[in-house]
Amino acid sequence: MLFVEEAGRIYILNSSMEALREAQAAFSGEAERAGLKSEDDVVALMKEFRRERTVE
Repeated sequence: MLFVEEAGRIYILNSSMEALREAQAAFSGEAERAGLKSEDDVVALMKEFRRERTVE
């Protein structure tokens, strides 16, 4: 449970949901900056990461 005061009002929020909202906001636009334009690009990137991880 999270208490937030905004403009003189107090709101009770689910802290997990608020943390997720903040993480989503922080990652906003990162896929475009990384050149990921489709789900296939993400799958290819994950396969590359996994390949690199098993080589080490």
